[in-house]
Order: sequence, then C-alpha cells, then structure tokens
Amino acid sequence: MFIVILKYEKPIETVMNYLEEHINFLEKYYALDKFICSGRQEPRTGGIILCNAKDKTEVNSIIKEDPFYKNNIAKYEIIEFIPTNYADGFKEFIV
Repeated sequence: MFIVILKYEKPIETVMNYLEEHINFLEKYYALDKFICSGRQEPRTGGIILCNAKDKTEVNSIIKEDPFYKNNIAKYEIIEFIPTNYADGFKEFIV
C-alpha cells in the first residue's frame, strides 16, 4: 500500500484550472480499484492519495497520468507501508 503526498508547486488559481482533469484522473483509478481514498490537505497546500498498487513502479506509472504531474502543478512523495493493524472493514483494501 502507498501514501502519495502531493505538494502544490503553483498558485492555487493554477491548481483550480486543472482540478476537473485531476478529478477525472482520480475517478479512473477508483474505478480500477487502485485508489482507496484521496483528499486535499488543510491548509490547501496539496493532497493525499491512498493507493493500493502492487509496487512502486505501478504507482509511478499511475502518477504520470495525473494532469497535476503532466503540467508541473505538484510534486509527489511516495511512501510505501505494510498495514499490520487496521479497523474492521479495511481488510478488503489490503493486497
């Protein structure tokens, strides 16, 4: 499992110009069962995606499709972790 941390590199006005395309990107990977949850940081300096990819190579491949990546809107940090304890109902997300 991976935590993808986005940090905006452009002003929020530029982020907003690409937000609809970014949402379409997110919806694609929710439909493919690769994303578990996502949302913006508060204060609004970036976002977080919880990703259920098989490996870091797949995560990198997915990120390269994000309009925020393609247009240099955000930088990405990828953190891999192995869930060892979790709430009931979360097990279905563990690969």
